[in-house]
Amino acid sequence: MTSIITGAASALHSAAATALAKAQVQPGDVIPAEKVKEAGNAAPDAAFPLKLTGKNIIVGLPGAFTGTCSGQVPGYIQKYDEFQAKGVNEIYIVAVNDAFVMKAWKDELAPSGTPVKFIADDTGNFTSKVGLLFDASPLLGAPRSKRYVIITDGDKVSSITVEPNPGELTTCAAEKILAQL
Repeated sequence: MTSIITGAASALHSAAATALAKAQVQPGDVIPAEKVKEAGNAAPDAAFPLKLTGKNIIVGLPGAFTGTCSGQVPGYIQKYDEFQAKGVNEIYIVAVNDAFVMKAWKDELAPSGTPVKFIADDTGNFTSKVGLLFDASPLLGAPRSKRYVIITDGDKVSSITVEPNPGELTTCAAEKILAQL
């Protein structure tokens, strides 16, 4: 009986990821005004669309506290001033996790604080609307974000980099993105 339920749940997660998948945003596209939450504030009325003015970096990650993601984010924290010197207003770390998990992760990675914003896409709607949701059920139990970096000019996509394998970090590391600016 357990295997039947497990199999049905797995099929449902896979179907949900497929159904939610949209075309991936491209340069020139507008970032959707889907509501997300800042790390630590999970109240339903706390959800807001990202406020994108000037140049911004949106870093999408499969999951808080995962090894590769926890290895990637410190580069953005440590190089924040270098990104600002290149004209970046905000850096957003976005994952399909809840606001409490994102706060705990932020506190672990930046115990002294950081201006980098950790964003909870707890429903996966933002990630789905930018076309970067994938079925991570076998490893992470549910649909999650691909590993990507979007550079915006206001709410328009200037460039997008997506890792071919979301479990690896080759093209989305902070130093690689900084070199593109």
